[in-house]
Formats: sequence, C-alpha cells, structure tokens
Amino acid sequence: MSVIKVHDKQFQPYIGAVELQQRIKEMAEQINKDLAGERPLFIAILNGSFMFAADMFKHLTIEAEISFIKLASYKGTKSTGNVVQAIGLDEDLFGRTVVILEDIVDTGKTMSQFLPQLEHQQPKKLIVASLLTKPEAMVHPIQIDYLGFSVPDKFLLGYGLDYDGLGRNLPEIYQLVESEK
Repeated sequence: MSVIKVHDKQFQPYIGAVELQQRIKEMAEQINKDLAGERPLFIAILNGSFMFAADMFKHLTIEAEISFIKLASYKGTKSTGNVVQAIGLDEDLFGRTVVILEDIVDTGKTMSQFLPQLEHQQPKKLIVASLLTKPEAMVHPIQIDYLGFSVPDKFLLGYGLDYDGLGRNLPEIYQLVESEK
C-alpha cells in the first residue's frame, strides 16, 4: 500500500486488507457464539457498510437475514449534521433480534437518531456492530456491542468509506494526509 490521491486529497495507508478481514472474522465468530439459536435480522447501513456487511456474512454460520437501509450525513470530508434517510426499512422488527451493521460511528448522531426509530418497533434485542469508531469525535454516546477498531478522529477512506463518492472499492483503509501549513 502506498499514498494515493482521490479527487484533490492525498491518503496514506492505515489498516491493511488482511488485518480488516481477520478482525471481521473474529467479530463474526463472536456473533455466532452470542446469537446461537437465534435468527437475527442484520440491517446494513448504506452506502458505507456494504463491504463490511458482505464480508461479515461470509463468516456467519447462524441462520440470519439481512436488509439494507440508506442513511447519510456526510458531504465531502465533513458531517453535514443532518441525517437523511433515503431508503426505508420494510421488515417487521417486533420481537426480533436486530443487529445494525455500520461502517463507522464517529459523532454518533446518525445512530442516535436511527436507533429510537428501530426501538419504536419493539425488537427483542437491538445490537450495534461497527467496523470503526472515533471515540474522540463522539458527541452522542452509542453503545457498540461488536467493534472492529477504535481510530483517531481523522478522515478515512476505503473499504466502503468514500470521499465524495470515490474510494469505496479499496480493499484497505486509508487516512487523509493532513497538509502542512
């Protein structure tokens, strides 16, 4: 991995593909153990979590269903502060174990607005599995039940994370190179 350019910004390697895949496998193994005998519904948050969700599902051995919902709050490298729900959820959650698959929880605003919508549907359990979290950026505390990596409050790219639409297809995660002034 080497420094790459996306749009007008430089990004340096941060978490390699092998390390990502190993951690996702470990998370899936723990979920398999913890939710044995249940048939959870996984809800993947688009667009960012599509690669994480696909790789997680490859390692799940329990019976499980998956659905997708699109929530967005980013424009460029900054959060807009507004959460936009673009694609709704059709499944009935009543009495179900629901696992949210999120690519990254940074300020926690998106989840703090989305989770109450799900709780209103009275699931049996509501679980959050996030590949990444930025503890320094957290404004709305969110309980993350399964966590891949805690990362610094830097802009990240790759493995589902984008910069204005590009970079999601990278198999590893890159960090924005801060310009020196």
